[in-house]
Amino acid sequence: MQFELMASMMCADYGNLEKEVKNLEEGGIDSFHIDIMDGRYVPNFAMSLYDMRYIAKATKKPLDVHLMIEHPNNRISLFLDNLRKGDTVYIHPEAEYHPSTTLQSIINAGMIPGIAINPGTSVETVMEMLRIVKKVLVMSVNPGNAGQMYLPYVGKKITKLLSMKEDMDFEIYWDGACSADKILEYAPKGVAGFVLGTTLLFGKEQSYGETLKNIRELIF
Repeated sequence: MQFELMASMMCADYGNLEKEVKNLEEGGIDSFHIDIMDGRYVPNFAMSLYDMRYIAKATKKPLDVHLMIEHPNNRISLFLDNLRKGDTVYIHPEAEYHPSTTLQSIINAGMIPGIAINPGTSVETVMEMLRIVKKVLVMSVNPGNAGQMYLPYVGKKITKLLSMKEDMDFEIYWDGACSADKILEYAPKGVAGFVLGTTLLFGKEQSYGETLKNIRELIF
């Protein structure tokens, strides 16, 4: 069974970022998840445009850029100009007056368009955008900080999205409080990838390679 594992780079050791990227790459990570926060849409600041640019140059692996910023369309070119064709860019529909316009800019730049859905965002409110995007990032915690507790009602939302994904042609990704039991439960059901942070990947005694190998062996 195939599923993707993405490293949440806001949890990385920034004193050794080059080494972190290299070790994750050698360990078998599928992509690098970049959380951009503006302190307005979410009550925190995280990674910057320059962090994203550095990682894009340091690896050939795909980037998953998660824009937790207000009105991303006003600044979308800053990000698109520093990414590679085939990278993914997620926006939050609530953060934009006309999210479909921003998604079209992402498509026109050769990137993969995605939306991120907060725990309090219903599937019904983003229904039309599901026909535009290729990826849906389901937040199992409220966005803004690492290390939060899983919100159990999100599971019902994922079940609903799984029933729609083939008809609307999108894939589902999990972000937040991603533990081994969640991968074990939802990868076989059809969730395509999981963002790994402090729960499973970072701050552990074993190497990234050992951790990623153990995760992949969970459902075999």
